[in-house]
Amino acid sequence: MLLNVHVKNLALIDEVEMNFSDHLNILTGETGAGKSVLMGAVNMALGGKVSKDMIRKGADYALAELFFSVSDERVLETLKEMDIPVEEDSVIISRRMTAGRSVSRINGEIVSAAAVRRAGQLLMDIHGQHDHQSLLDKSRHQVILDRFIREPLGDKKEQLAKVYQEYVHLKEDYESQAMDNEQRMRQISFLEFELEEIEKAHLIPGEDDQLEADFMKMSHGRQIIENLSQIHQWTGYEDSMSAGEQLGRGLKNFYSVEDFDPELSGLRNQLENIESLLNDFNRDLSAYMGTLTFDEQDFKDTEDRLDLVNRLKIKYGGTIERVLKYQEEKQTELERLRDYDGWLEKLRDRLAACEKKLSALCREISEIRRKYGKVLEKQMEEALKDLNFLQVQFKIRVEPLGKYTRSGSDDVEFLVSTNPGEDVKPLGQVASGGELSRIMLGIKSVLAQVDEIPTLIFDEIDTGISGRTAQKVAEKLAYIGRNHQVLCITHLPQIAAMADSHYLIEKTADGQKTRTGIRKLSGEEEIREVGRLMGGVEITKNILDSADEMKKMAEQFRITCLKN
Repeated sequence: MLLNVHVKNLALIDEVEMNFSDHLNILTGETGAGKSVLMGAVNMALGGKVSKDMIRKGADYALAELFFSVSDERVLETLKEMDIPVEEDSVIISRRMTAGRSVSRINGEIVSAAAVRRAGQLLMDIHGQHDHQSLLDKSRHQVILDRFIREPLGDKKEQLAKVYQEYVHLKEDYESQAMDNEQRMRQISFLEFELEEIEKAHLIPGEDDQLEADFMKMSHGRQIIENLSQIHQWTGYEDSMSAGEQLGRGLKNFYSVEDFDPELSGLRNQLENIESLLNDFNRDLSAYMGTLTFDEQDFKDTEDRLDLVNRLKIKYGGTIERVLKYQEEKQTELERLRDYDGWLEKLRDRLAACEKKLSALCREISEIRRKYGKVLEKQMEEALKDLNFLQVQFKIRVEPLGKYTRSGSDDVEFLVSTNPGEDVKPLGQVASGGELSRIMLGIKSVLAQVDEIPTLIFDEIDTGISGRTAQKVAEKLAYIGRNHQVLCITHLPQIAAMADSHYLIEKTADGQKTRTGIRKLSGEEEIREVGRLMGGVEITKNILDSADEMKKMAEQFRITCLKN
């Protein structure tokens, strides 16, 4: 459930906090007060697109923060899979936007916009002002039907997606392998050439590093020998000015004076150690120099081998390991081409077996859609009658699509007749904007019975309706609010009167800045706000009496609704 919305520096909003309650939360306000900005803040927090121009003038950033209380284990498990820590079943989703970037967080952890949207879809369902137009897109009908039959479907759609992916890959392989005998022989000849070139090289993983080191050493051999010879001379005993000779003279001087002062023995020992270390170094250097030889043939062989290895790396993979992997793959391809007919037959058999499995899954899913589609038809007709469609027929057509897709092989379409004597037709041919809005609300009310989404938001779904129809929409929202938290922005008094909690969004100006704020209304304030929605410029006592009566009737309906 959505407990709190915190918005800062967004459009006309300086900073507001909204605490929401269970059941039906109604938000009203004058046109232009900022109701759409508040819904924009919710969309912003959930990863929706927001223009940088929405940052309040003079501010460095905009912030939208949603605080949820979550008890659904499915949601908590999903968040754990996303490595999001959850403490005391609380989830905080926030987004901070500056002119240069935006950062989304869940419980303090920085996450991607995709992760926020995934979490948001589990916590909240938002129905915007124009979302009912999506019903004109026939592809949405299957999505709605599958949401309704989620339990009967189980994991069949996940199985279908995996099998379909395998089928697509096998089909692509099969169709891409069609070649005549001449093409096959050319390909075999080319593969044999490549494999022979790699096999003759007898590549060893890691040898290129050793070859590089050997080549570097050999190519600088003369310079190495000259420099080491000089070092050996400077640190040895053959030259009167060499370090070894000078240390020896120093030790003789120590021997001649150390008897006069016992402390000199320690210094003499240090110098002896230095002389011993230098002697060991000079001996080791001499031994290393004895190993240095320069053979023109060895150098040429190393250079040729390095050139061969590098050429094969450039041609077949970049590293020796990749070249050997390429060799393995091409060997498999060569064996396949040599037994082309046998391999193609096996691929054809695998494709046929996969298609058989795919077809069976599609049939199972189609049967479930047809069976439970009838159930949805009846529930939709009841829901639409509750929404003041007096004589309505609602049908779900499930027909073969003629091809396989990731979601099956069905073409699903909703058909409706809103007038007696008329045949059912596609929604776009018979339903007006107001009727589409009510049909979408009917769908939401039916799905609310099977969905686990705790919070539903309806943003001005009352477009194009009034009178008795508005009353029916209000009753339907109250019905949905029995088992879900509902937030609804409205201009209609019938809907506002049905509120369990009523919030007023209002705009104020101090001469320099305009601000949007929100506050929860008390009982008398609720009546006055319903009266404002009912009346004109002046709210008379008669209007307030009518508003009070409407509130009492709504309260009675909610009590009856809860009993049922």
